[in-house]
Amino acid sequence: MLSICGVECCNGCNRKKDCGGCIKTDGHPLGGTCIAAECIKQSGFETFNKMKKTLIDEFNALGIQGLQVNDLNLLNGFFINLEYSLPNGQSVKLLDDRSVYFGNQIEIPCKDRYYGIAADDKYLLVCEYGCNGKEPQIVAYIRR
Repeated sequence: MLSICGVECCNGCNRKKDCGGCIKTDGHPLGGTCIAAECIKQSGFETFNKMKKTLIDEFNALGIQGLQVNDLNLLNGFFINLEYSLPNGQSVKLLDDRSVYFGNQIEIPCKDRYYGIAADDKYLLVCEYGCNGKEPQIVAYIRR
């Protein structure tokens, strides 16, 4: 096994050389934190599965039109960390490129856009974007 959680993230990752892998880094890929590895190390697989279900329920409870979350995947921050334009003209990234989050991409019904969702033990993020992450907008960023 190459990972603490059993998901073989390393197999398809083009940054494995930089990362070192889950087991080798004790769940701190690229120097960041993996939500799955931390949860499993602290409390085991049962708590990990409960956390995933709780996050799904929290996303669905937001009541965002067209957002129905059925599953969450483990996603690298560098892959999902989009840059958002703020009303004051500044740009901001809300995630850590070095960390691994629970997340998913969900097609918005009747639109050419998607919801991107990401979560860890502290925050829920829902954004909306076009193809290839174009024109991302923050829909919700909530402290848990």
